[in-house]
Amino acid sequence: MRHPPDDRWVARIGEDPEAFESFYREHIDAIVRYATRRTRDPHIAADLVADIFLAAIENAAAYREERGSPTAWLYGIARNVVADEQRRAARAQAAESRLAGRRLLDGDDIARLEQRIDAERDCRGLLGRIAALPPGQRALLELVAVDGLTLPEAAAVLGITTVAARVRLHRARRALTGPPADDSPDLTRSAALMETQ
Repeated sequence: MRHPPDDRWVARIGEDPEAFESFYREHIDAIVRYATRRTRDPHIAADLVADIFLAAIENAAAYREERGSPTAWLYGIARNVVADEQRRAARAQAAESRLAGRRLLDGDDIARLEQRIDAERDCRGLLGRIAALPPGQRALLELVAVDGLTLPEAAAVLGITTVAARVRLHRARRALTGPPADDSPDLTRSAALMETQ
């Protein structure tokens, strides 16, 4: 039985397999896209997707409808899981430590994830410019422009007001309209120069 796509069943995904299946089917494509945009390694992408849904199961009872939609809640979890992975990878310099504990994927799994990563390659140039933005602007812009959340949903993920989110989004978009520097993208300086002309 498929659960209705409303907020009431989200809190039950940790204990109700049918609720989790509906939730998983509804969000898996978006979460795979989210993970493959943030890594070039198909093994890490697969682990991130699994970790995101595992964290959703573990935190399902804490979901509160008034704090945001299920999509915004899941993206908040995804953001935390990816940040945790990035911190872990920064501490692990050697290839052995990066691969430790990863389950092996079969050839079909790797091929599918590589196709996803290749499909996102065109976006990497823009994502590089986005990465040069201040962290608050970057996080908001990624959630709205890249991951497709509404402004109120992105604000809920980041724990800020919609007005603050609107200001950050405006500043981020304004910074991205400047031409990228040849050696290092100083987008804030580019935006400031544009305002003085």
